Amino acid sequence: MSWINTAEPDCPDAPTDAVETIIIPRTRDLGGFEVRRALPSPKRRLVGPFAFLDEAGPAKFAPGKGIDVRPHPHIGIATVTYLYKGEFLHRDSLGTNQMIYPGEVNWMIAGKAITHSERTSDNTRKSEHALHGVQTWVALPTRHEGTEPAFEHHGQDDLPFIEDNGAKLRLILGNAYGERAPVKTFSEMFYADADLDPWAKIPLPENHEDRGVYITHGSLTIAGDKYESGQLIVFRPGGAMTLCAGEAGARLILLGGEVFPEKRYLWWNFVSSSQEKIEAAKKAWREQDWENGMFKLPPDDNQEFTPAPES
Repeated sequence: MSWINTAEPDCPDAPTDAVETIIIPRTRDLGGFEVRRALPSPKRRLVGPFAFLDEAGPAKFAPGKGIDVRPHPHIGIATVTYLYKGEFLHRDSLGTNQMIYPGEVNWMIAGKAITHSERTSDNTRKSEHALHGVQTWVALPTRHEGTEPAFEHHGQDDLPFIEDNGAKLRLILGNAYGERAPVKTFSEMFYADADLDPWAKIPLPENHEDRGVYITHGSLTIAGDKYESGQLIVFRPGGAMTLCAGEAGARLILLGGEVFPEKRYLWWNFVSSSQEKIEAAKKAWREQDWENGMFKLPPDDNQEFTPAPES
């Protein structure tokens, strides 16, 4: 399949006001493990339905070390973890116990309430290992915020893959470039991993209202301006747009989709169109009634949990 009419390494000019916002993520060092948070930000709370974007790593761990994200709750969203390197063991209150490896999709629908943990497996901890990936939260439409929690896992061979003129793209969620990913979604969106050779080009999907690109490796030229890794570029609606990789190539996360008419409230791990639902979730998690309350702990990881923030 070809999405580009010419293989020449040039990038056509776009309107000078095509870029709406450039977001430089906030960086946190979690003890030798760096996390860069691009969403939410003061400039943009969401891009399409995407309410959260963290780039985790790249990081290396000595034998015996790894990631231990203790059981914690979510409401009102679906989450996806997409890895470039390393692995995670996902366990949740539905009883899911699933490894995730590079190029695969763990799609967890929190809906009305779910609890999960993410840890490096015992086997991986036996030797030195690396981790690098991106985690996103997708806000659910208001009418689906109370849906039953669910979980899907898809291997990389299940996901649409496009290769053309030095550009390789795997569609993780939603629809773009005439393809649709198998993951069940509740609103129109696209989320894709693009790997570009030096000077390779890729167009942004034109069939979505809100569009952005996060650069994890290399650089891009857009409308004559250069953008480096660790930047989230959000575009104004409408119009054709071509992204051109720099001299070292580029690795990108493309994302966007439908813009919701209602505001989204966010506190800790909770996202909702209703502040009252946020307050109810706060109360339920602090009560720690794992037997009869709103939240359950994962049956395979129920010896500890993440306390709620004080404020």
